[in-house]
Amino acid sequence: MTQPTRTRRPTLEDVARQSGVSKSTVSRVINGEPRVRAEVVDRVREVIAELGYVPNQAARQLVTHRTGAVAVVAAQPENRIFLDPFFDRHLRGIRRELARHGAQAVLLFLDEPGDYPRVAEYLGGGHVDGALLFPLRPDDRLPEMIDRIGLPTVFGGRPLLGDGDPVRGQAYVDGDNRGGARQAVRYLVSLGRTRIATVTGPYDQETSAADRVAGYQDVVPDTSAQLIERADYTQRGGADAMAALLDRCPGLDAVFVASDLMASGALQTLRERGRRVPQDVAVVGFDDLREIAESTEPPLTTVHQDVEEMGRLMARLLVDRTEHPDAPALSSVVVPTRLVLRKSA
Repeated sequence: MTQPTRTRRPTLEDVARQSGVSKSTVSRVINGEPRVRAEVVDRVREVIAELGYVPNQAARQLVTHRTGAVAVVAAQPENRIFLDPFFDRHLRGIRRELARHGAQAVLLFLDEPGDYPRVAEYLGGGHVDGALLFPLRPDDRLPEMIDRIGLPTVFGGRPLLGDGDPVRGQAYVDGDNRGGARQAVRYLVSLGRTRIATVTGPYDQETSAADRVAGYQDVVPDTSAQLIERADYTQRGGADAMAALLDRCPGLDAVFVASDLMASGALQTLRERGRRVPQDVAVVGFDDLREIAESTEPPLTTVHQDVEEMGRLMARLLVDRTEHPDAPALSSVVVPTRLVLRKSA
C-alpha cells in the first residue's frame, strides 16, 4: 500500500528566508518584542500567514517563560454567561486584543464550590501568564488565592473588597457607573418626571450596581425606598422587579433600569399592565447593547458604555504587566459613559 506523502511543516528558517530577515528577527516578531520596525513586523507576519507557520510552543515557552495563554475567570453559571450579551461583548474585546499579541483566552467558570480549588490549581500550575476576573463577590476567595500564587491579574469592574484585602492594589477596568446613572436620572427629571423609580442589580455584591444606585440617589436624594427594587441583571428579573414597583407605587412615571437586559423585561411588564411608554412611564436602561436597545418596543433610551473597549483595555493592561513585569504598578481605567436617546424616554 502506498503511504501518503506527509507535507513538511514550515520552519523558522523558511520564514526568515522568505521574509529576507534573520531568524532572530523572526523570533522577536513572534515573541512580540518591541525592537523591530513596523514594516518588518508586517512583512514577517504576512509570510507566517502565507506559509502557515506555527511556532513550537514548548520551545517558545522555554525562551520567553510565557505560555501565550490568559485565563478569563467568570464567577457565574455557564448557561447564564453565554446568554448574557454584555459578557459576550466584553469577551470579544479581550479575544481581539490578545490575538494582536499572539495570545489566546482560556475560559474558566466558578459555578460550584468545588470549582475553586480546581481553578486555583490550574492558575498556579504555570498554564497561563495572567488572569482576567469577572465579577466577584466581596467574600470571594479567588483573589486571595491568586495573590498567593503571584499571578498578574486585572479585574472586570472595580473589585468590591473588604478592609485589609491583599489584592487591593490590583488593576481594574470599569465604566463610569455612577456618572452614567446621574446622566440618566437627570434626563428623566428634565422631562418633568417626579416619581422616578429604579431597578438595580445586587448592590451588596457588585460595585457597578452599588455605583448606579448611588448615581440615582445623587439626583433624587430624598426618594422613597419604595421606588427602589433589586433584581439580578436578567430579563426575567427586570420584569418581576417592574411588577413589584407598580404594585407598590402605581403612580410612578419613570424608571431607570440598571441594565438593558433588565430594561427589556421592565418594558414587557409595562406593556402587560397597560402602561404606555414613554407617555405614562419613561424608561432608561444602561449599557447600550444595540441588539437589545434597538429591538425593544419602543427602542430603548440608555446609557452607553463601550463594553468591547473595556474588554480590550483589560487585556491590554494584563499584556503590559506580563511583558514588563518590573514596570511600575498598573493603573486602573474608568471608561466614560454617555446617554443615547431613543423612543422610550
